[in-house]
Amino acid sequence: MKILVVGAGYVGLVSAACFAELGHQVHCLDSDSEKIRRLRQGECPIFEPGLPEILARGLQSGSLIFTDDGAEAAAEAAAVFLTVGTPTSRGGSGYADLSYVFDAARTIAPHLKKFTVVVSKSTVPVGTAHRLERILFSANPRALFEVASNPEFLREGAAVVDFMKPERVVVGTRSERSEKILREIYAPLIERGANFFNTSPESAELMKYACNAFLATKISFMNEIAHLAEKLGADALEIAKGMGMDSRIGSSFLQPGPGYGGSCFPKDTVALLRAAQENSASMRILETVVEVNNAQKARMVGKVLEALGEEVEGKRLAVLGLTFKGGTDDMRDSPSLSILPILMGKGVQLRAHDPAGMENARHFFPEVTFCSDAYQACDGADALCLMTDWDEYRSLNLKKIKAALKTPTIVDLRNLFSLEAMRKLGFYYVSVGRPVVELSEKKKVIPLRRAIGRRF
Repeated sequence: MKILVVGAGYVGLVSAACFAELGHQVHCLDSDSEKIRRLRQGECPIFEPGLPEILARGLQSGSLIFTDDGAEAAAEAAAVFLTVGTPTSRGGSGYADLSYVFDAARTIAPHLKKFTVVVSKSTVPVGTAHRLERILFSANPRALFEVASNPEFLREGAAVVDFMKPERVVVGTRSERSEKILREIYAPLIERGANFFNTSPESAELMKYACNAFLATKISFMNEIAHLAEKLGADALEIAKGMGMDSRIGSSFLQPGPGYGGSCFPKDTVALLRAAQENSASMRILETVVEVNNAQKARMVGKVLEALGEEVEGKRLAVLGLTFKGGTDDMRDSPSLSILPILMGKGVQLRAHDPAGMENARHFFPEVTFCSDAYQACDGADALCLMTDWDEYRSLNLKKIKAALKTPTIVDLRNLFSLEAMRKLGFYYVSVGRPVVELSEKKKVIPLRRAIGRRF
């Protein structure tokens, strides 16, 4: 089937490449001519495991074509997927900025020649499908089309796997004709066992927000439990493990840490709150989720300052991980963007490493010293802060890390290491939701409430 994907950003690029991998003829349209040139040469502009390989296969087979002129592709496509960004509007209103979505619709509207399903794959507020219908009709009254919703559920760092092996494909349509086209597009995935769920465009639009808000709620809830566990000397990781064994709860998104970030959760929770306010629907739980997430980042700053000691100005801190999570180079709403500027404002000198995010991070932290590897970052540092859960950090040579540091101090915001291992190696080790491993003759593990006497 012939498909046009509008937007070669994160969702668009993954979707276009994966549609081609499924056997469709795909054009991917973007207004950035330089990006299109690089993509035609096989350069992948984002860090995403598996994506370069399927991009190469699509380009080699001719099933994936990148273009900055989508007129012909729009005229021939059975479906046009709009995958442009919907960032939070400037000015702090919380609204989703739909200008890119509407501009994309105006771009393809004049070229629609036959019945086409125009599919919103971007995360958009309820009612956007109706607004797109009006825009398309106004730009081309003779066009035959229907607007459908097809929200994406792609995790950064696992997007290709999530697309090719989804638990469900959600579409929101108004006719059997549109549903049939979308079912045919996703037929290879349905044959492999993916659930195909058709509902209304409004329900599909709200479902995406509801999913992200619920996952953000699990994260904030677990961070609250972790805070209490620190006060009581309990272990939040053990608590999460036991909770996850309950099938009603599940084990995902129960790991305490520095708070959620990324391209989805922060903006989508705020956008959902704005929609609730506009419709006089209280969402007090979600309001608290956002507050807890902001407070969690402040707590993380307190942990680092406490570990550095009373006089922090001039201290050197090694920071491992800058992106919002491991497996991606995405810096959007990363906890590091909130935590590190406060530390630098107090005179802490930062030496940082990230396996994929340093190029993007340089734009945010020009005063940070970026290092070639974790060991160089730790060389001569007063303490180490693990900010992101990259797998390669789990396998660090900790004896080498200890030798590189001035003092054997680790603040682990991702709980990558066991308390027992830290105790045996002789580290002062602060994690999230667990007792502090205190440096002493007997190397005792003592509760955080005893190790930290003052509040940040």
